[in-house]
Amino acid sequence: MRNRVISALAGAALLLGGTVAAHAQDALERVTAAGVLKVGTETAFAPFDFIDAGTHTGLNMDVFAQIGKELGVEIEWVTLDWAGVLPGLEAGQFDMVAGPATVTAARMERYRLTPPIAEATVALLKSAKDDSITKPEDIAGKAVGAGHATAQLAQLIAYGETLPTAPEAKEYVSFNEAYADLAAGRIAGVANSLPNIAFVAQQRPEVFAVVEPAFGTKTYFAYPGLKDDDHASLMDAIDAALLKMKGDGRLADLQQKWFGTTFDTPDAVTEPNI
Repeated sequence: MRNRVISALAGAALLLGGTVAAHAQDALERVTAAGVLKVGTETAFAPFDFIDAGTHTGLNMDVFAQIGKELGVEIEWVTLDWAGVLPGLEAGQFDMVAGPATVTAARMERYRLTPPIAEATVALLKSAKDDSITKPEDIAGKAVGAGHATAQLAQLIAYGETLPTAPEAKEYVSFNEAYADLAAGRIAGVANSLPNIAFVAQQRPEVFAVVEPAFGTKTYFAYPGLKDDDHASLMDAIDAALLKMKGDGRLADLQQKWFGTTFDTPDAVTEPNI
């Protein structure tokens, strides 16, 4: 009888120990065990993430392919509209976000952000045939588009308040829709990060042109993850992979590939400008 009791207690202890061990796994251990890092993003933010001839492509695809190699895992993409990406992260639909997101004080309070992967200063895209806009302040009183729930929209509105007549800020689910309206003459410009609009203008120079100089505060793009103890080791590993890529030149090579230029970015942003 005693042996049965001891066996039962031992079995219970093993079961409990296994349960505790399973619950003790953090995000990095779960990702490593699964062999998959799930990454949420939108696909209407060229050249970071976009669809080309039916294929998901962009800087983020290349960067995360390298991160996957460093971590020894495959990358699984989960795509949705930008307005749902950060809520999806918080809901546990994926491990982190590609995006990328502009580094802001508000986002740093809520999320953990990786080392910057590009500059994100906001500038204006206009019609190549529009001679009425030669500098940023020329958008006064005009309709200008930006993505819904983006830092670019917030900077457009803030900049508009400094002009004699504020522009009409029109919100779009995706920047692709804003570019389409600009091409059709329904709006006078689109406010987006300089890397994004430079890429768009480079692809269609007969349709679009960049308005110089950029009007926004100097900011950077980074990848958001969850800011908790469970995800700390995963974010540490991703940060280390990105800094390794920056140090050995792989990140600069990808910037050159997708933007036609490279960016001097800090290893970390501690005091964002916005």
